[in-house]
Amino acid sequence: MMETLEAAQSLHKSDWSICAGFVRTKVWDVLHGYTKRTPLPDIDFIYFDESETDERVEKDLERKLERLLPGRPWSVKNEARMHMVNQIPPYTSTSDAISKFPETASAVGVKLDEHGDLQLCAPWGVHDLLAMKIRPTPFFAETAERLDLYEKRIAIKNWLKKWPLVEKNRMVYIQKKWRNHN
Repeated sequence: MMETLEAAQSLHKSDWSICAGFVRTKVWDVLHGYTKRTPLPDIDFIYFDESETDERVEKDLERKLERLLPGRPWSVKNEARMHMVNQIPPYTSTSDAISKFPETASAVGVKLDEHGDLQLCAPWGVHDLLAMKIRPTPFFAETAERLDLYEKRIAIKNWLKKWPLVEKNRMVYIQKKWRNHN
C-alpha cells in the first residue's frame, strides 16, 4: 500500500487522496482474515485542482502512475470537474467529493503528508467501514434517484459474497427523508 501512496504523492498535487475501494477492500480483507488481497478493479487517485480541468491532464497523470507502478489499474479524476460529469453542484475539495461517494464505508481516503505520514479523510467517520456496514452517505440518501443508484451499485459490486461478514442496511426514501430498515 505504501508504494501506491508514494507514487501518488510523487505527482505533487496538494489536495489528493487514494480512496474508496483501495481503502475499503484492504480493511474488509483484514477483518475477514484474508491473507491475499482481493483484486481491485481500479485504484482511485482523486485530486482537486480548479486550474486544470481538462480530462487529458488526468490521462497524463494515469500514464505517469503506470510508468511508476506498471500493471496497476489506475483511475485518476480531478474532482474540480466531476460535477459536470455527474450533473451536481461543484465540489469544493477532495474531502467534499469523498463525502458524496455512494456508501459511507467507501467515503474514505488516505494520503501522505509532506513528512510521509498517513492522513485519513473520512467525512462520515470510519465506524461503518470497521463495522463492515454498507449504507448510503447522506448525499445519496437525499433523493430517490440517488438511492436507486446506490442500490444498483451494491447489487453489481457483489460485496456480500466477497465479504460475507459485511452487512447491508436497506434504506427507504420517504418524502426527502430516509430511514434505516434493518
